[in-house]
Amino acid sequence: MLLHIVARGKIGRSPEAELVERYLKRIAWPTKVTELPPERDVKLPEAPANSVSVVLDERGKPLASIEFAKRVEAWRDAGKRECRFLIGAADGHADEQRASADLLLSFGPSTWPHLLVRAMLAEQLFRATSILANHPYHREG
Repeated sequence: MLLHIVARGKIGRSPEAELVERYLKRIAWPTKVTELPPERDVKLPEAPANSVSVVLDERGKPLASIEFAKRVEAWRDAGKRECRFLIGAADGHADEQRASADLLLSFGPSTWPHLLVRAMLAEQLFRATSILANHPYHREG
């Protein structure tokens, strides 16, 4: 299953970009990052058939790392071809985008800069795939 981060705004050459790249390189699954202009009126690329959509939104559900890994595992085992993670710009996501998501995911009630959200998501994707591979990266307390 392709893990596809679709983010509004450009990350450019920055420490956050290096961190995102470092985590994505460590993931054994295929990954892709698509950057879009920050304006909401720019349409998302068409999602392939049999894909799942995760919208990162402060009103979403916070998931523990193991619970997140189980969701990713269930989608993979159900034969989903792509899991899209949508990161909005400063003004967030349109109502219809949130309503059509398979999962609204939150990294807590705080507001995070989109550059940090990319890095946090990349780390959680690495952690989830490590959990699923029984790798000791994740340590339960």
